Amino acid sequence: MDAITSLSVEQLKELQKDLQEQYNSYKARNLSLDMSRGKPSGEQLDLSNKMFDVKVDYITQDGIDARNYGILDGVLEVKNLFSDLLQIPEEQMIIGGNSSLNMMYDTIGRCFLFGTGGCMPWSKLPKVKFLCPAPGYDRHFTVTQEFGIEMIPIPMTAEGPDMDLVEQLVLEDDTIKGIWCVPLYSNPQGICYSKETVKRLASMKTAAKDFRIMWDNAYGVHYVYKKHELEDILKAAKESGNENRVFYFFSTSKITFPGSGVALMASSPENISDIKKHMGAQTIGHDKLNQLRTLQFFKNAQGILEHMDILAKALRPKFDIVLNTLQRELEGTGLAFWTNPDGGYFVAVDTLEGCAKETVALAKEAGVILTSAGATYPYGNDPKDTNIRIAPSYPTCEELQVAMDLFCLCVKLAGVNKLLEMK
Repeated sequence: MDAITSLSVEQLKELQKDLQEQYNSYKARNLSLDMSRGKPSGEQLDLSNKMFDVKVDYITQDGIDARNYGILDGVLEVKNLFSDLLQIPEEQMIIGGNSSLNMMYDTIGRCFLFGTGGCMPWSKLPKVKFLCPAPGYDRHFTVTQEFGIEMIPIPMTAEGPDMDLVEQLVLEDDTIKGIWCVPLYSNPQGICYSKETVKRLASMKTAAKDFRIMWDNAYGVHYVYKKHELEDILKAAKESGNENRVFYFFSTSKITFPGSGVALMASSPENISDIKKHMGAQTIGHDKLNQLRTLQFFKNAQGILEHMDILAKALRPKFDIVLNTLQRELEGTGLAFWTNPDGGYFVAVDTLEGCAKETVALAKEAGVILTSAGATYPYGNDPKDTNIRIAPSYPTCEELQVAMDLFCLCVKLAGVNKLLEMK
């Protein structure tokens, strides 16, 4: 398709008329499709239904009855499972409930109430700031805002956050206490952090002694097209003399059942010891039967990887629909650019500047709900109003194709409207 951005006013008006007619025909169909979040489809969830058939052997390998109180930091053999999967020493791990986001929230809360690394509690400081790579995960930003932390957007590159800017900021400002990271198949762009980026994060000099990396490896095994290896952040931090810098998170929420999975966090032995001390006042322990059910369903790390192969096969046709439709409808128009992720759950689309909100509003009016424009930026403020997160996983392939056809039409209509406004 020729670049729409190079058309004359008369040509744009003619195109606008044609696009509006196509759009009106979609509105007449009374569609009702929700692509606002990266929820697994029923087909994906069915892949784990045999978990319901697992008759849990509730006596652990240490002879402990998992039906009762105890085992604050998680069942040992479940730690072994994730240790093998993620190459994390089991003694540096805590197995939680179903939500890694819950563990992240609690981690920030402990830093506010009690401090970390022997430093002053963040609640007693006049200001606390966090670096927020953007586009990024809206729930990270929500947690940060909940605690009154000032968020500083950091541009993303093909290798992760703009590390030159990150290193400059953390070196000169001791109120910057942390950074959010989704290091593999990032939300929403699908970026995989390079080895150099991971090592720079682990080794950089920071003005704040209690600077912490919130390492949310949510998509650590969620490839769709290609598997990527991630540099070991815990090892890199230890080798750099910054062993306490990293809080690492993972869960099976999008591997088995969202809301009924198993979450974990990992950190240095010193941090884990401190966290367990506070956890002891907070809870007797998490759902050990679900931990064992998860272990007995997968059996070992290889079982998880084989499950992810099946899951990738189920997701691939949906990503194909999104990427093929974007290419067919928008390639060369000058109205949109997008990522081609190898895994994760999302595709990020950038419209013409000032067109994301209108695109999302047009889609909603025609019956397709997308993630709110701006959601991928701190405070919901996309300064250029360009980024839109596409979540392909939940609709059926047939629904997704209709939604993507409409989405591309909305991108073109919003773009043409903007071009006419500017001329």
